[in-house]
Amino acid sequence: MGVFTYESEVITAIPPAKMFKACIVDGDTLIPKIVPQAFKTVEYIEGNGEPGSIKKVTFGDGSQFNYMKEKVEALDKDKLVYRYSVIEGDALMNKLEKITYETKLEASPGGGSICKTSSKYYTIGDFEITEEGIKAGKEKALQIFKAVEAYLLANPDQY
Repeated sequence: MGVFTYESEVITAIPPAKMFKACIVDGDTLIPKIVPQAFKTVEYIEGNGEPGSIKKVTFGDGSQFNYMKEKVEALDKDKLVYRYSVIEGDALMNKLEKITYETKLEASPGGGSICKTSSKYYTIGDFEITEEGIKAGKEKALQIFKAVEAYLLANPDQY
């Protein structure tokens, strides 16, 4: 087993607390509404979103995957940090034990925010994750993030 780490940053004009609430705290309902091709449904199997909760995400019609189960590892609404692991589903391709993501939103000098994401891919056996595979996942996540940003810019009274 190997662990591969990937980090990225995205800058947005949306203030950190507003983006965190829309994208993370309310993301389970907001994202399927505004980006149904990404996530069709999000349902809690255990818990209600707090650490230890497990949710099933059913991907939209345009996805190559059907579903994944995520375990909420940490949710700090004061420090704007969210950590979860993908623990089951075809998104793991039978080649990954799990993928852990940590997202942190920080204020940027211009009044918006910087979204910092760290991904850790835990491989099974001698499987090595490719840069192309990481890029594809990063692109999908960026599209969702940008859709939430566009929604908040178009609906400034929300959140």
